[in-house]
Amino acid sequence: MANIKSAEKRNRQATKKRSRNRTRVSRLRTAVKKYGQLDSKKKAEAVPATHSEIDRALAKGVIHRNAAARYKSRLAKKASAKN
Repeated sequence: MANIKSAEKRNRQATKKRSRNRTRVSRLRTAVKKYGQLDSKKKAEAVPATHSEIDRALAKGVIHRNAAARYKSRLAKKASAKN
C-alpha cells in the first residue's frame, strides 16, 4: 500500500479508470458477440450499431486504432459472407 499522498491519489485514479474501462470493454465485447449470434439477414442491418460501439471504445482510448480497424474488418467480412 502506498504511503505517499501522490501515490495514494494515483491508486484512486487508477481504480476509477480501470472500472470505467472494464465497462467499456464489456459493452464492446457484448456488441460484437450479439452481432455474431444474429442470423445472416439481420447482420447487414446491425453493422452500423456495432461499428458505432467499436468507434466509441476507440474514442475513449479503450482499444488501439488498429484493433478497432481489425474488429470492423472482421464484421464487414461476416456481413458480406453468403451463408
